[in-house]
Formats: sequence, structure tokens, C-alpha cells
Amino acid sequence: MYASVAIQVLPKVDTEEEVVRIVDQVIDYIKSTGLNYYVGPFETTIEGESYDELMEIVANCQKVAIKAGAPSVSAYVKVVCNPKGSELTIEKKVTKHHL
Repeated sequence: MYASVAIQVLPKVDTEEEVVRIVDQVIDYIKSTGLNYYVGPFETTIEGESYDELMEIVANCQKVAIKAGAPSVSAYVKVVCNPKGSELTIEKKVTKHHL
């Protein structure tokens, strides 16, 4: 089943520099999954063939932020599932806007 998630991780820390440092570690983790992803200014979108794998990544994003030093983390998640495959990939949605 094709699925995509958009996740915004918001570590509760004292400075913007700490927010950026921790979010960068979360993005590095997402990169390490090998799945297709797109980093936007508010959230990162990830797509793949396994809903369960994406939900595990969502959970791990919060764990990565806590391990990086965030005492508390909020995450906002959007999920799309399509059992027949994807019609609208990340590339189809945004490429025309980033030429």
C-alpha cells in the first residue's frame, strides 16, 4: 500500500539554534531511511510503499529529537494512504514550482 506522511517536529527547547540543530538531526534520520522525502520550511514529506514503515519513522523522529536533547517534542503529522498506488508523488506535486 502506497502511503505518504508529512511530519513537523517541534522540539521544546530554549533557542532557535537548538530547534534547528535538533530538527537537522531528525532530517538526517529521515534521509538515512532511504525513502523519497522532501524538506519544506514547515514539514518534511516522506513517501513509501509501506504504511507501517512510515508510522515507525514518525515514531522514531520523536525519539531522535529526544535523544538529541529535547526534553519534550510535539509532532504534527498528515497521512495519506492509497492501496492502489500513488497518483500524486512529491515530484508531481512540487517540481513545477521549483524550476
